[in-house]
Amino acid sequence: MEPKLVSMSRAVFAFLRAVLLLTVTCVGAIAATTPAMSDMARGGTEHSASDVGGSVEQTPSPFVSVDGGAIIAPDGQPLLLKGINLANWLVPEGYMFNFKGAESPKAINMILEQLVGELEARRFWRRFRESYITRDDIQFIKDAGFNAVRIPFSYRLLVGNGYPPALEGVGYRLLDQAIGWCREVGLFVILDMHAAPGGQTGSVMDDTWGYPYVYEHAASQDLTVRLWRKLAERYKDETFVLGYDLLNEPIAHYLDTEVLKPKLEPLYKRITRAIREVDQNHIVIVEGALWGSDFSVFGPPFDDKLVYSFHKYWVEPTVDAILQYITFRDTYDVPLFMGESGEASNQRIRALRSLLQRHDIGWAFWPYKRLDAASSVVSVPLTPEWEAISTFARNPVATIEHVRAQRPPEAVVAKALNDYLENIKLQNCRVNDGYLKALGLVRLMADGASEKRAGAQE
Repeated sequence: MEPKLVSMSRAVFAFLRAVLLLTVTCVGAIAATTPAMSDMARGGTEHSASDVGGSVEQTPSPFVSVDGGAIIAPDGQPLLLKGINLANWLVPEGYMFNFKGAESPKAINMILEQLVGELEARRFWRRFRESYITRDDIQFIKDAGFNAVRIPFSYRLLVGNGYPPALEGVGYRLLDQAIGWCREVGLFVILDMHAAPGGQTGSVMDDTWGYPYVYEHAASQDLTVRLWRKLAERYKDETFVLGYDLLNEPIAHYLDTEVLKPKLEPLYKRITRAIREVDQNHIVIVEGALWGSDFSVFGPPFDDKLVYSFHKYWVEPTVDAILQYITFRDTYDVPLFMGESGEASNQRIRALRSLLQRHDIGWAFWPYKRLDAASSVVSVPLTPEWEAISTFARNPVATIEHVRAQRPPEAVVAKALNDYLENIKLQNCRVNDGYLKALGLVRLMADGASEKRAGAQE
């Protein structure tokens, strides 16, 4: 579909809404003599997926909701999401540590245990989670002009080690704390299950050994459903939680996709049913297959508060790159959201962000914080000692003797880890002004003041 046809399609939807609005108004006038009917004409608060958003006046909701192809803020106005991913915090990724050989969370942890032992590795992770994202970070994100954060998390932080796993873990406290900070400063939160039980992608970020067992193992599916139901029950009254991103980047392209893809939407439906048992307020976000890029797995909307999300990395920022999603939106009158993009030049990020906003698509770029990088909001300083850690992580470990031979001196390791844990604190990071400018937000000045960028309204 050409862009002009997309615009015509959206115009037709607008015309149909106007006709329906006129019809409802007439019905309301006729029914005004009957109290019960006049109450109905003023509009209720619940509608099915077939309702045309905005056609009936509704009581304002304190929750973010949807209206046709738009995400709607609690004030009733369309909400264009401008978010950032709190990547690496609750799902570590090797490249963000400058580790080329250890990429998944379990592989990163193995490197740490080889360097300092199991208990010291646990201590490292506790300090890491306490320092990587703090209230200062959340306030900074708000001040920079973002209106939302997407929080990737691993299921492992939310379950115990027994079988069947108990729904307990440090992750609940960490999420509670982050959501509380976001409430205080006025940022919406998207909860993103980045690493599901059994794995949903079959890659390093879901912390598996290369296959997404959640689509085939009943135990993994059951635990995924239980977790989302618990999270939904926990946050059902939290108005600054925007919604639940059920599975991050499902199904890698190098797997048997023809077998796996038909299993994705049924799992989404099962999770959503469990969520709706305890929470009818929040948006449910579903991503396409093949790293979030393929919407062919979707039929008509199965819930009246769905947002459809795609991820786009390393593509030409032209309308052709997002045309299938625009077509899907206009076919089913549902909202879109780009949940991830980034790791590119500021020029390319600016072009993609501008493209999305021209087509009324909200976004969350990746990542907020990264070691020694320009393609992030803030950059963590790199030290010479950390280079020694990175070198150790690059070398494949075959034997215990190899670990002993390759391990850097204890003093170097201790300094590398301690310095890193200090450097990840916001006050020690470098702000990448060019990245913020590419996102059309604000530039934070050295004196703490802020300056609106010329591209802020692009």
